[in-house]
Amino acid sequence: MRSCRVSLVVAACAAARSLGAGDEEKKMAAGKASETEEDFPRLTAQERDGLAGIDSSLFGFLSLHEDGARTKALLLKAVRCYDSLILKAEGKVDHELFCQLGHFNLLLEDYPKALSAYQRYYSLQSDYWKNAAFLYGLGMVYFHYNAFQWAIKAFQEVLYIDPGFSRAKEVHLRLGLMFKVNTDYESSLKHFQLALIDSNHCTLSKAESKYHNSELSSCSKRYRAAKEAYESLLQTENLPTQVKAASLQQLGWMHHTLEQVGDRANKDSYAIQCLQKSLEADPSSGQSWYFLGRCYSSIGKVQDAFISYRQSIDKSEASADTWCSIGVLYQQQNQPMDALQAYICAVQLDHSHAAAWMDLGTLYESCNQPQDAIKCYINATRSKDCSNVSALTARIRYLQAQLCNLQHTSLQSKSKMLPSIEEAWSLPIPAELTSRQGVQITAQQVRPDRRPHNAENPLLMQHLLEQMRATRAGLNPMQVQRLEQLEAQLSAMQLHQQQMRQSACAQVRPSLPNGPTPTPSLQPLPQGGAARGLCTAQPLPNGPFPASPGSGARASPHPLSVGNNHTRGTGTNGDVPYLNPNALPHNCTSPGDAWSSQHLNSTQGLQKGAGSHWAGPNGDRALSSSGSADGGPRNQVGHSVTTPGDPSEPAVNHLSSPSPSSASSPASSSAHTATSGVPLTKESDPPQGNGSTASNHRSLSCTPPTSTSGSPAAHSADNPRLAALLAGKDSPAAGPRINHVLPGPGGSAASSPASALSATSSLSPRANKPSPAPPGPPPAITVNGSGGGACSEDSHSPLKVEPPEVRLKAAAPQRPSHSSSTVSIYPTSSDILKACRSLGRNGLSSISVLLDKCPPPRLPVPPSPALPKDKLNPPTPSIYLENKRDAFFPPLHQFCTNPSNPVTVIRGLAGALKLDLGLFSTKTLVEANPEHLVEVRTQLCQPADENWDASGARKQWRCESTRSLTTIAKYAQYQAASFQESLREENEKKGQKELSDSEMSSSENVARRRKGPFKQIKFGMNIDVSDEKKWKLQLQELSKLPAFARVVSAGNLLSHVGHTILGMNTVQLFMQVPGSRTPGHQENNNFCSVNINIGPGDCEWFAVPEPYWGVMSEFCEKNNINFLMGSWWPNLEDLYEVDVPVYRFIQRPGDLVWLNTGTVHWVQAIGWCNNISWNVGPLTAHQYKLAVERYEWNKLQSVKSAVPMVHLSWNMARNIKVSDHKLFEMIKFCLLRTLKQCQTVKETLVAAGKETIWHGRSRDEPAHYCTICEVEVFNLLFITNESYSQKTFVFHCQDCARKGSSDLEGFVVLEQYRMEDLMQVYDQFSLAPPLHSSSS
Repeated sequence: MRSCRVSLVVAACAAARSLGAGDEEKKMAAGKASETEEDFPRLTAQERDGLAGIDSSLFGFLSLHEDGARTKALLLKAVRCYDSLILKAEGKVDHELFCQLGHFNLLLEDYPKALSAYQRYYSLQSDYWKNAAFLYGLGMVYFHYNAFQWAIKAFQEVLYIDPGFSRAKEVHLRLGLMFKVNTDYESSLKHFQLALIDSNHCTLSKAESKYHNSELSSCSKRYRAAKEAYESLLQTENLPTQVKAASLQQLGWMHHTLEQVGDRANKDSYAIQCLQKSLEADPSSGQSWYFLGRCYSSIGKVQDAFISYRQSIDKSEASADTWCSIGVLYQQQNQPMDALQAYICAVQLDHSHAAAWMDLGTLYESCNQPQDAIKCYINATRSKDCSNVSALTARIRYLQAQLCNLQHTSLQSKSKMLPSIEEAWSLPIPAELTSRQGVQITAQQVRPDRRPHNAENPLLMQHLLEQMRATRAGLNPMQVQRLEQLEAQLSAMQLHQQQMRQSACAQVRPSLPNGPTPTPSLQPLPQGGAARGLCTAQPLPNGPFPASPGSGARASPHPLSVGNNHTRGTGTNGDVPYLNPNALPHNCTSPGDAWSSQHLNSTQGLQKGAGSHWAGPNGDRALSSSGSADGGPRNQVGHSVTTPGDPSEPAVNHLSSPSPSSASSPASSSAHTATSGVPLTKESDPPQGNGSTASNHRSLSCTPPTSTSGSPAAHSADNPRLAALLAGKDSPAAGPRINHVLPGPGGSAASSPASALSATSSLSPRANKPSPAPPGPPPAITVNGSGGGACSEDSHSPLKVEPPEVRLKAAAPQRPSHSSSTVSIYPTSSDILKACRSLGRNGLSSISVLLDKCPPPRLPVPPSPALPKDKLNPPTPSIYLENKRDAFFPPLHQFCTNPSNPVTVIRGLAGALKLDLGLFSTKTLVEANPEHLVEVRTQLCQPADENWDASGARKQWRCESTRSLTTIAKYAQYQAASFQESLREENEKKGQKELSDSEMSSSENVARRRKGPFKQIKFGMNIDVSDEKKWKLQLQELSKLPAFARVVSAGNLLSHVGHTILGMNTVQLFMQVPGSRTPGHQENNNFCSVNINIGPGDCEWFAVPEPYWGVMSEFCEKNNINFLMGSWWPNLEDLYEVDVPVYRFIQRPGDLVWLNTGTVHWVQAIGWCNNISWNVGPLTAHQYKLAVERYEWNKLQSVKSAVPMVHLSWNMARNIKVSDHKLFEMIKFCLLRTLKQCQTVKETLVAAGKETIWHGRSRDEPAHYCTICEVEVFNLLFITNESYSQKTFVFHCQDCARKGSSDLEGFVVLEQYRMEDLMQVYDQFSLAPPLHSSSS
């Protein structure tokens, strides 16, 4: 970071000096002699000094509104100077100037210009990833625009390249918030905990961070822990008012909704007490009023409930949940017309509000209007929130059958008690709600001190009319016209209601007695339909506190929302919630616009202007800008929440910048997609097509992926001078590299909002279908200025890094291609230590042996060209063994480890080797160790090639299960009982087969089977079979396997780790019943895997080759699932659509499945069977390379690596002679970097006067990881004095230790290896001569 800061300072001073110096000759040559001195303002020496230390890390800590007027004036002047210089020099300026211009605009909260400058810097600077301040600033801009997918990636790269970054705490907080929005609660909790241990200052208080920790516990269903955390937080002294209000709100709602929280007798009273206290702290919280109304309603206090709901409407007018609950109360009070209006309000505010549609259906059904009831039920089944689709479907069929039996004339003769759904849809109140925003603006102009509110019947219209009539004299013509419309609507509505009441009074309706009726939704449904409560509460809501006191913001009840003004997008950007349809400025990426026009058109949004929010009443789904139809936020009752934010509220209210957002209505995200991945390497296929992958080396791109034109036509035409400038007159330092500032899909200026969020690599989704390139000749296919190169590394770096193909491979620039194994390209350990000492003294060093940082890892690009559709189901490589000789035949090992074979099935292995599989049968296991622990996953039994949600309504990627523990004996009983039950069901099916065939067609059977209800099953997994005392016979039997497949062997990398890694270098057992699923994953650190089916049943396997794992990761990201840690089951249709091949095969008893390095796979048991598995690491360069790549990717994603690759590499250097040149180079490079790091840290400790304490390693001692960030810690271990004195040894890495104490006060540093020993291992590790055949 220090080097980055120095480069920025140098750039700033150089730019300022050039601004201060006269350049009359160039002015004359350019025809600018007429320009005045004011056209190019100058910076004084004092101003240059003041700007020297300013970068993005000051964002949020530099007040420009109160006491920072002088700083603000300086920044504004600097921006004018830089803009003038860029225009004067025709863009040929130092690249760092664009970076600083981005910093200045970020600090001034001019986000469009900041994004434009940052992306110009990105397009010009090949090694932009070395600049942590740039990545941080870019991440802040993305965060402001709620572009969380790219903000997450930018912030992750900041922590990857500089774990000790000065604003690391700020980064962790924002990552925690964004992962919380994406429902990745484990990752979110980890980042909040990392922020809490950091002693540095940040923009979020410690109390707010603790509140989020408490909330995440509840989101993860750890309710008791959440309750204790909230209660502990409320005991904090000087607790901020809004944190207190939010904590009390959550605590009260937990007591109301959760059986396991609180005393049953006092739950409701305690919940009401907490909510009342919350409202005392924050009376403006509409959500707390709504919760209070729900509590009152549950205990029968109808009047109090109405009052609370009215207050909720007053504070948060656009709440579908509140209107639905009001409708329930009216329905209970036998006021069907008022109930109808409330439900219509609810479904128009949220068209996918399943509970409101169901309740509206029961209302129509109770009024003998089955046609309308059917329409409502159908709409309910189309909602993602509907949890009883099967019951509703049965009800719809029942009502349809009833309609068929009734005479058409009798239906016509009956008068309707309620308007039909079509008529109700156009009633005045709902019609007024659809244009709510316009009314809000009008009412706020009339009464700025009070926000407009709804009522539960014509009082709403009267209230608005009273406000506007009181100020009629001050209304403009449009407002007067609106007033007249409201008056007409009110009169029409009152007349209609009077007619309906007269019609109802003329009829005697036995189904609606005079007194309160039982809730219609609680009436039993025919054909076994399950009863459903009105607005049934779901587990804990999520309510962050508002942005500022008195802002009128309220806590959102849903765990997906960060602030109170978020809705979820419907695009492919990881379901990023966007604050408003104008989220991103239209022309924020054009390199010239920001300094040519001095203002940007911020009114053009991320996508086309939002149309109507509402779909038709018959279920024709319109694209709702609230995004609720496609996964919008859900509140405590499982409904979608749409809460347009106040224009004064920032993007993420308690963390974003204080500047107002540009609009207030939520919008769905557009489906920006782009190709993402790493550059082509020497083992990759050459680029194909139009060269759209030529720029995939970027990790923070800013342009649409398919744009390849660099012609003047590709740029803004409103400024001919800039158009000519941007046509190709880049700085000579940029070389022939593609500009990366390209036009949008429509061939418009390169300033489209898509370019602000589109990316050509790791910060962008992958493009599935290329869009047509804009006009103009395509440029040469180049990467980082290298005409045919595949290397993404900076040309100034002494190491040519080729990520991820040879990320740890060192190659000096002058190295010949035919390098000899007898000549070492590596320095000696003495040279390394000497260079490190020089670094410690001078702070900077240009010695090449120190090497620059490697760029952050990126997702791989899928192979090109894409496979034809008929090749997407390739046959699985299978080997049939007949005898023991076949099993030990050397080509078998070579075939299995060949990277071109992602998976191999070795058929008949058990028979050929005479393995006694009975040793692993359930009966033997029970006899051997009946009380041995088994991890159980409760899952839904589904077809192997499909994955449905719990309701059976729709397919999904998320594979849900719950975890518990049992013993082998108990699971064996379950396994046997499951088998007996299946036999009984089979006999019953045989007896009913003829009847079933006559009742419905086979297609109906399939649909019914697909859509559940699904039976729950239990899968016994991860049974540890490593104890040689308990499992001696079983482990001895496995020694019959060929060496390459054994658990322990000299050629297995995992045998050199030196300690146990459960499930990897030990055997694990799985006990399964039909339908048991092992969700999709890659093996830990991409190691190979061996799996043997014990039987008696079969298993079905699905496998995807390793080069496609980036595509799988992107699918998981689109579905808000963590690829590495989440549970997912791929949708085969999705994979085939993007040309991903899938191997599919059956594993029978005795078959061995060999999963090659990095293969993505998922498995389902077909029958009752047991399986055993473990991991193997072949001693190949391919295996080591992919293991290291995943090690680095895990570090980027803040995930712990199961295999300590640094520790393993040093053990390999000690124990193994390596003759493979590629493998040797990668291991040697790892040793070099580790040795450098150890010496650098030691020099830093010596300079700080901190001594190390010798603490040698013991036999079988495991590798160590940082307790906080979970990265591997090698040699130098930081522990607290308290931990050292108690001999608990809780280890920290240096970065986490310094976050707790910058001067390491209170820490002890243990040293596990002598530097002399490490130097000896490094120097002695050399390339061994290749092995020759014995015949030679």
